[in-house]
Amino acid sequence: MTELHERSAQADDLSGEPWRDVPREEAQWMRPHLPALVDSMVEGVLRHVPEYARPDDPVYTEVMRLATAQGMGHFVQMIADPDASWQEVHQVYFDIGYGEAVEGRGLEHLQNAMRVASRTAWRYLSREADRLKKPRDLAIALTEANLAYLDLLASAAAQGYARAREKAAGEREQRRGRLMSLLLSDPAAPRDVVAEQANLAGWPLPERLAVIVLEPRPGSGGEGPAGLPPSLLSGLDRGRPCLVMPDPDRPGGPDRLTATLGGWAGAVGPSVPLDRAGVSLHWAHRTLDSMAAGRLARQDPGTLVHADRYVPDLLLEEGWTLAEAAARRRLAPLTSLGPHRGGRLAATLLECLKHGFNATDAAEALCVHPQTVRYRLAQLHELFDYDIEDPAIRLELMLLLPVWLRDGADGEHA
Repeated sequence: MTELHERSAQADDLSGEPWRDVPREEAQWMRPHLPALVDSMVEGVLRHVPEYARPDDPVYTEVMRLATAQGMGHFVQMIADPDASWQEVHQVYFDIGYGEAVEGRGLEHLQNAMRVASRTAWRYLSREADRLKKPRDLAIALTEANLAYLDLLASAAAQGYARAREKAAGEREQRRGRLMSLLLSDPAAPRDVVAEQANLAGWPLPERLAVIVLEPRPGSGGEGPAGLPPSLLSGLDRGRPCLVMPDPDRPGGPDRLTATLGGWAGAVGPSVPLDRAGVSLHWAHRTLDSMAAGRLARQDPGTLVHADRYVPDLLLEEGWTLAEAAARRRLAPLTSLGPHRGGRLAATLLECLKHGFNATDAAEALCVHPQTVRYRLAQLHELFDYDIEDPAIRLELMLLLPVWLRDGADGEHA
């Protein structure tokens, strides 16, 4: 015991490996007690940690006994030989932590079980040391060694647990990415294939969805916003962050994401059935393209532009070349007047169409006198060889006049 007393007296700080402070010969009286000690530790865990009490599963109890025996045997071996390898026992407890994560349990149950086992071992060894009339310093050294050893086993288990969670998270993200690809594929993937992948990804299939496409941010590496709710699928499409939102027709719709998006600009495709997700994706991209080109009013940062609120504009964009050709033919009389006069009459006709040919309302929109509007209307009636107030062609004129004004006129038209 002289070595123990000298070492304790010289130690001013806690040892990083306190089993080195226990004389090696002390391992000799511990070894014969290992079988009974392991039985006591297992019994304590089964009694005090209900999550580990599985009386109908003897295999599980036997696995617990083997792990306890290996850990306790290694503890005694570390006293006999402080340089003994940790590799095997570390792997055992790493695998235990890994298994806890795979079985869907929290790490707290395992940590509680290890604390109970450690306390049981300390009490057992302390009583035996007293019976053998060992010096008090030995009990202190064994306590320190027991606590430090427990920390190392708990650390190995925590590493295994974290590794399993990381792997599960990676697999889940891969499955969610695969699901998103299936949803957005063209042609649409079979519903049973989508349903199977959704089940693997843990994503409940909605009846309807909407696709949100965001403008990439400089320096973001193509990544989308962080902290998105798990109900959203996220990925990239054509180099843009892309989100799939289930049940977009609920109160608030996609605008519920304003705070989450934190200043990202984006466009929302129309709400569609599950097998039409590609349609929503197409129109979200088209809307964002129009925003980028300045053909749609840019919204404040963090707000989303809804494609279905810009149907005329987007339809024109989709068939712009056809609209240009039709505008040149249908509105040729305006072109013959030149950009200034023709543009002024075109702007007047457009406002009259918007206001049901109410001269007063159209004049207010144009900031001119109502009589000016009536005068211009008279000119327009004379200019065209068809009735500009005919309900059958009003919609066509309302679509074609903005095209003509954009391509065929400039300056102020009031």
